Amino acid sequence: MQAIILAAGMGRRLRDLTKDNTKCMVKVNGEPLIDRLLRQLSKLGLSRVVIVVGHKRENLVSHIGKRYDDVLNIEYVENPIYDKTNNIYSLALAKDKLVEDDTLLIESDLILDDRMFSLILGNPYPNLALVAKYRTWMDGTMVRIDDENNVVNFVTKKAFKYSDVDHYYKTVNLYKFSKDFLIHKYVPFLEAYCAALGNNEYYEQVLRVICMLDNSELKALPITNEKWYEIDDMQDLDIAEALFVSDDEHLAKYMKRFGGYWRFPDMLDYCYLVNPYFPSPRLKDEMRANFDTLLTEYPSGMYVNSLLAGKCFGVKQDYIVPGNGAAELIKCLMERLEGKMGVIYPTFEEYPNRCSPEDLEVFVPQTEDFHYTVDDVMEYFADHRPDTLLLINPDNPSGNYLPYKDVLRLASWCGERNIRLIVDESFVDFSTEFPESTLLRNHILEQYPDMIVVKSISKSYGVPGLRLGIVASADENLISYIKKDVSIWNLNSFAEFFMQIYSKYEGEYHKAASKFQKERNWLKEQLEDIPYLKVFGSQSNYFLCKVLPPYHSHALTVELLEKHNILIKDCSTKKVFAGRDYIRIAIRNRVDNKRLISALRSI
Repeated sequence: MQAIILAAGMGRRLRDLTKDNTKCMVKVNGEPLIDRLLRQLSKLGLSRVVIVVGHKRENLVSHIGKRYDDVLNIEYVENPIYDKTNNIYSLALAKDKLVEDDTLLIESDLILDDRMFSLILGNPYPNLALVAKYRTWMDGTMVRIDDENNVVNFVTKKAFKYSDVDHYYKTVNLYKFSKDFLIHKYVPFLEAYCAALGNNEYYEQVLRVICMLDNSELKALPITNEKWYEIDDMQDLDIAEALFVSDDEHLAKYMKRFGGYWRFPDMLDYCYLVNPYFPSPRLKDEMRANFDTLLTEYPSGMYVNSLLAGKCFGVKQDYIVPGNGAAELIKCLMERLEGKMGVIYPTFEEYPNRCSPEDLEVFVPQTEDFHYTVDDVMEYFADHRPDTLLLINPDNPSGNYLPYKDVLRLASWCGERNIRLIVDESFVDFSTEFPESTLLRNHILEQYPDMIVVKSISKSYGVPGLRLGIVASADENLISYIKKDVSIWNLNSFAEFFMQIYSKYEGEYHKAASKFQKERNWLKEQLEDIPYLKVFGSQSNYFLCKVLPPYHSHALTVELLEKHNILIKDCSTKKVFAGRDYIRIAIRNRVDNKRLISALRSI
């Protein structure tokens, strides 16, 4: 068995990284792709490795040098017109070597799990393509396979249909071909194809022609959980570095992304917090039906969008501001407020992070679960008086909840002392008091004009991709200031349309909230059976848990990510936890939650 590596391309989309080097010399977490690949191939007992070079060939040959002479017999084939041809020509240049042995054909811009090679070599079929079920990040050659894993068609970009993606597999660009197949089928077709259609094509086109025959002999081997990535541009490189990194660094790479985990479709995100049961299928269908219009038309300005927000939440237009996520509004708000801010830690840190440390009055409940009552809050801040008091209700990450009547009592207490109260009720719809628990009522806002209510629509409504949030207050001067402070088109058309149609689905939202509470109860019972976790009560869509000795929160978080592809929040890194072993676990749907519980039980 030999290996042929195609490494002649220029890799223009990687910009400066390939200006003076070949694409396969790009480093992933400090190791060049070609070094990783040759290290993997050196363990396979190959007769030789043939590398087709072109762009910056001297640099690549010099880089490889003689480092592998004791484990690999490396030969080179040069493509002198690499800038005018595609990979079909590079492979054609190596055709004489192709027919000399069974061959692994590999593209040099790949990063692969070691296990991929044992999979393809250990499979009895002599002619095999490794394939992966289609995902949205994949580009390039797709195939269709039958029930017996025969490759029945190579799907070109022109023939690609999104309506058929459930049937598509992406080629990993790692192939195994028998010498007999190469001599009698592939190379003759390769020569004929180049003669007829030229050299500016791709070698998969030849496989596509062969697969049209009655007996193509090419099988597909679908991979499962093996990691791989094809690196064509800077974003590909960023994702590859998150996938292929040491255990501890792996977690850090994911956490610094602050979302976008849909790029890693097999990962279960138990870190970010959304409703698993809303939006409903009918609401999503209506959004889809209007996709073309929403994508190609400008959204409305603040006047219309504040009107829609008011309609959604039953609040006067002059009392409410919709924002590009609550984060945009929090920034505006914090820049407007002056003086000291009272904060209960641990908390959602978007607010205190926008304050100078000397402007914070911090209350840390001295309880194991960080729970507190309204009397605890009033007692502490009576002696440590702030100009503004922040209440996240339910709190994040503790899940602590102050009942509606207690929040109103706190609002009265703040009003008597000329303290402005901010209540972030982003998670309040998950509470058992819902729907009575919201402060978004005109008479409540008017009764407490110094109170500001913030709500992220991402959390309980399950639409974080829309980037939608609101601020409400009867302080019309403040609301008017925020409306002028944000950009003229601060909402996109999809967020605007969601607010326009939401009222039709409000009944479904209430059913989703009820269903969620049942799921929270179920998951709590399951987590309480995990012997190394102490689970604290929550009125939100997450649980704060203490990890008991000899286990540790960081090691647990890393193991869930590395072995089970599940991401949870390690709270021990937060200052208020002082290194103590706490984690936060979101609540998802029953299928996902069963997978989480199974993973926790296996540790």
